[in-house]
Amino acid sequence: MSEIIFVLGGCRSGKSSHALALANNNYGQKKIFIATCVPRDDEMNYRVKRHQEERGQNWTAVETPVAVYDVIDEYCTKADVILLDCLTLWMNNLIMETTNRDKIAGHVQKLTDSLKRAKCPVIVVSNEVGCGIVPDNALTRQYRDETGFTNQRVATCADKVDWVVAGIPVTIKGK
Repeated sequence: MSEIIFVLGGCRSGKSSHALALANNNYGQKKIFIATCVPRDDEMNYRVKRHQEERGQNWTAVETPVAVYDVIDEYCTKADVILLDCLTLWMNNLIMETTNRDKIAGHVQKLTDSLKRAKCPVIVVSNEVGCGIVPDNALTRQYRDETGFTNQRVATCADKVDWVVAGIPVTIKGK
């Protein structure tokens, strides 16, 4: 059965742990983790290693900084569940390639199309970026705006949306 679950929350809210628990407790053994992070320093390398340890060896990781939609299309018939973590780093990678809003919107459309086509459950993780102050420069404002737009598009096509606050998931859409 295909299902799209969107897990949203602030930094360090527990959203990745919640998404991992959903995948581990509710789906079969063939698990694909789409990693969007491109570690660029020691601190990010540490975070990636910690996430790998949390997942354990039952997961197949596919590191994909941009073409996440291609990975969803490729693995959705082979996996019991796909976990995409996370859209905020994905947006960072997109904006590093281009700041053209139409090109970014094209990538977002490819993502939502692949989610709708998926033959297995897909859990998508993202940060809520719209609760803070207005950034002081154009590039950061574009990042915030594009991420917010992407979150809205994914939430629209999701069957379930969980908002995670202080480690507590609250379902805001679906059952």
